[in-house]
Amino acid sequence: QVHLVESGGGLVQAGGSLRLSCAASGRTSSNYAMGWFRQAPGKEREFVTFITWSGTRTYYADSVKGRFTISRDNAKNTVYLQMNSLKPEDTAVFYCAASSVASTAIRLYNLWGQGTQVTVST
Repeated sequence: QVHLVESGGGLVQAGGSLRLSCAASGRTSSNYAMGWFRQAPGKEREFVTFITWSGTRTYYADSVKGRFTISRDNAKNTVYLQMNSLKPEDTAVFYCAASSVASTAIRLYNLWGQGTQVTVST
C-alpha cells in the first residue's frame, strides 16, 4: 500500500521561506502526477500547484505564482514545494496528493498525505 507523508511545515514570519517535502513509500514505480493543496480553517481545500511525472510541466494557482516552486525527484520518490515571500494568508494545512492525470481538480486526486501545518505570522 502506498503512503504519502508531508514534512517541513512550521511557523515563519511574513516574508520568510519554507520548503515542504512529500515522500512516497510502498510501490512507487508507476507514473503519476503530484499536486499540492492547502486548507485554511473554515475554508474549502484549494489547489496550489501540480507537476507531471516527468517534471516537464508545472502549473500554479495565481495566488502563489512567482513565490512557490514545485519540483520532484523520482529516484527519491519525493516531491517538494519551495515557498518564498510567505504571507499571512498562506497559513493553512498543506497536503500533497497523487493522480493519474495532471489536473487542478481535487476530485481527480485519489491518494493524499496527512498534511503539514504552515503558519505565517505578521
